[in-house]
Amino acid sequence: MNTNLWFWIAFNFGVLCVLAIDLFGFQRRAHAPSTKEAAIWTAVWVALSLGLNALIWYWEGHAKALEFLTGYLVEYSLSVDNIFVFVLVFSYFAVPAAYQHRVLFWGIFSALILRGVMIGLGVAFVEAFHWALHLFGVFLLFTGIKMFFGRKKVVDIARNPLIRLVRRLLPVSDSYHGPRFTVLCEGRRVLTPLTLVLIMIEITDVLFALDSIPATFGITRDPFIVYTSNICAILGLRSLYFLLAGVVHKFVYLKPALAIILSFIGAKMLLADVYHIPTAASLGVVGLVLLAAIGLSLLVNRQHPVTKEPVTETDPHSSPVTNLR
Repeated sequence: MNTNLWFWIAFNFGVLCVLAIDLFGFQRRAHAPSTKEAAIWTAVWVALSLGLNALIWYWEGHAKALEFLTGYLVEYSLSVDNIFVFVLVFSYFAVPAAYQHRVLFWGIFSALILRGVMIGLGVAFVEAFHWALHLFGVFLLFTGIKMFFGRKKVVDIARNPLIRLVRRLLPVSDSYHGPRFTVLCEGRRVLTPLTLVLIMIEITDVLFALDSIPATFGITRDPFIVYTSNICAILGLRSLYFLLAGVVHKFVYLKPALAIILSFIGAKMLLADVYHIPTAASLGVVGLVLLAAIGLSLLVNRQHPVTKEPVTETDPHSSPVTNLR
């Protein structure tokens, strides 16, 4: 449970270095990553995560390595659900493709900090109260059942209370100004619509973290494993978005699969005092459920191609964001 402090320092230093290389080396020119570029970066992030997994195996043994791999797989699969909302948000605000990468970079950079805080609070809560794990288990089980049987809801971005509050309290321009989040307009600093998009991305991550972080606690209570598996999954989310944004709607069995995974982990947490389900078994269940969901989705799409559902439209008589007033 007590990981050497130098491991924490080395991991966070490595994350900052990679983000700096990405920011100053690959984002000097605003552009929309091609499918090939997104696929390469996705492979790079996965390879780095698996490399860390190998180091954990070497330093702390196979048990911790299995916990990391299972936690990473759970977090990575749950993060795919974010892509559905990202597509909706970018479409609603009509964000130019060249600026989406910048928004996701800063959104995920902020998410790393927020997740670190949330994980720290979660660790303290679990260590202080043993029944916290049962509370997380009930929450995940309820969320999984609700996700499996619940009807699909339409996300109404225009009625988001935080977005409406920002527009009410702060000046926001009616058009984009390149990749900038703020701009000087008539002598005063105003927000651009890109800032509203960034806020929506942040809200999305916080909401999804409420499911994903407890799910990782269902795999392990080691703070280092919980933290690193979360961060590694989040770091790969940007490239995964550009890789899957155009086809994510075809994975029709993804949400049922995620519901089953959440329910399984919730049940695992509730049964922890009665029967301990080995981490290897958890990894096998998660992997099989995801493979089955992908396979069935591909089979259904081959027989009955799924068309992309229309997203919330902007007001055709106004700029992309003025209809939020």
